[in-house]
Formats: sequence, C-alpha cells, structure tokens
Amino acid sequence: MATLYLTEQGAVLRKTGERLIVEKDKQELLEIECFKVDTVFAFGNVHVTTPALTTLLHHGIELAFLSQNGRLKGQLTPPKAKNVLLRVAQYQKHQDTPFALDLARRFVHGKVRNAASLLTRQHRNYPERGFGACRRELGRLLRRVEEAPTLDSLRGLEGSAARTYFQGFALACRTGLGFPGRRRRPPTDPINALLSFGYTLINAELNSLLDAMGYDPYIGFFHQLDYGRPSLALDLLEEFRVPAVDRLVLNLVNRRTLKQEDFVPHEESGGLRLSREALKKFFRSYEAHLNRDFTDPVSGQTTTLRKSFRRQAERLAAHLTRGDEYVPLLVTW
Repeated sequence: MATLYLTEQGAVLRKTGERLIVEKDKQELLEIECFKVDTVFAFGNVHVTTPALTTLLHHGIELAFLSQNGRLKGQLTPPKAKNVLLRVAQYQKHQDTPFALDLARRFVHGKVRNAASLLTRQHRNYPERGFGACRRELGRLLRRVEEAPTLDSLRGLEGSAARTYFQGFALACRTGLGFPGRRRRPPTDPINALLSFGYTLINAELNSLLDAMGYDPYIGFFHQLDYGRPSLALDLLEEFRVPAVDRLVLNLVNRRTLKQEDFVPHEESGGLRLSREALKKFFRSYEAHLNRDFTDPVSGQTTTLRKSFRRQAERLAAHLTRGDEYVPLLVTW
C-alpha cells in the first residue's frame, strides 16, 4: 500500500470508477487504483472533490490536510470499529500514577537509547569529530531516567538528554548547511526545517493509526494534557524521532541530496520550507527510509519502521489491557 503526497499547488484530486486522478489545468498528473493507496497527504492549496472524498472513506483511505510547510490542519478518518475496551483501559491507566510514570520512563528510555545509538554509530565512523562527551552524558542521563521518581523529574531529564543529543547531532552534520541547535517555531535553517517537517509527518501517521485502533490520541502518559495536543501520539513519537527522522535528515544533508538552494522562505511562519522539486526528492527518500528492512530486536522478525508504527501501538495495547511488558522500539542500524 502506498502513501500519496499531493504537493502541486492548484491540483485537484478526483475519482473515476475505482481510480484516483490528480489533475491541474485540465492535465492529468497521476492516476492510481484506490486499492494501492492507504493514506493521502494534501499540502497547501490542493482541492479534493466530494466524490473523491466519498471514495476515500469507502476504501478506508486516510486523508490529511497540511500547510505547505507541513503543519497539520486536520484529518479525514474513515469510520472504523472502535475498541471501547482499549479506551477504558487507557483512561484507567492514565489515572494510575505509578503505572503512567513507568510507561513514560519506557518512552523516554527508547528515545535516549536511540539517540545514544546514533551518536555511537557516528563515533565509530568519525571518531575524530569528538562525540565522546555527549555519549557519556547520555549514558549518565539514561541511568537517571530509569529511576526518575516523578513525571516532572522525568521531563527534566528528557529535556537535558535532548539538548545533549543535539550537540552531538550538530557534530554529525558534515555539511556546509550548519546546525545551530534545535529551533522549532519557526525553523529558520534547513536542517531544523527538515527535522520539524519529518516529525510532523510521523506524528500525523501515528495520530491516525491510534485513532483507527480505538485509542484516544489526546490522552497520553509522558506528555501533559493540553487542548488540541495529541499527547499519546507524541508519546509514541519519542521512540521514532531518531530512527525515522533524524537518521534520514543526516543522510539527506551529508550526502548533499538536499542543499541550501532547495529551501525557500515561508512568509506565513517566517521560517523555511522545501521547494516544490525538493519536496519530491524528500518524499522519495522518506518512503524508502520508512520501508527499509531491519530486524526487530524484540521479535527477531524482519520489519520496517512503518510496520513498527502499528507493532508498537499493538504492544502498547497489550500492555494497557493485559499487562504485557512494553518494550520501546530500539534501532541500531
């Protein structure tokens, strides 16, 4: 099944029979059978006809509307069987402070372990760049994460680990683009723009997946509750940030797949976004990265990052409803 990215401004998605058609100025840009698509991302000024919307719902195809720089505006989710027992368990466990703290530790543990893994791999290949101090500090913080007595202390440790990691991440950026540290609102340099864009895409996929499985995406365990914040999706995102986004971004910039000229100012936010042609290059690499085979260290089975989205959500459901151990995603490649 494929993810369809619609980035051509002014394009129209319509349907004919059991096929989706993308057109602009009465010229056909793409035609694809519905059964080959499971998700559609529409960026910016892209139109979707009512018959096309109906067809997407009929075939169970998710549709997400995003701004040109990747900010999620909203989603169209087909009606699916809702697992009310899972939601009840989620609500109950959210109120169980020791349980919620233990689960939050696991999310953060996965994030920090994956961060340390990336820096270790970089150190092995480029020892002269000086990753040692960051690796040692992440190791120290990881031990403290496992013993954090409260959610507030855990959030403080996660913040310290993120700052340390991005210091090492800057050393891993072997490119003239430069990386001034993590900048989000708005991302004013190319590397931060890529990181923010990637996190937004992964979060949108996780949010749709969790909703379809019967979770409440807004009730999390590590992230605080806030109006409009998909806290559970953000919880699960933590263990995917490094393997699904950061590794991809390093590959794109270090191999010069994307360069400074591939980014243009975004007037609305004041930051940067990818140009139209650069978006195509990004999505090709993004899809290849998410569908790259690797061995799941827990099951020993061959899987991909995209398959792991569902696998981790299923492991979380088993943890909430049956008490099975939840093991965060750990990727070493």
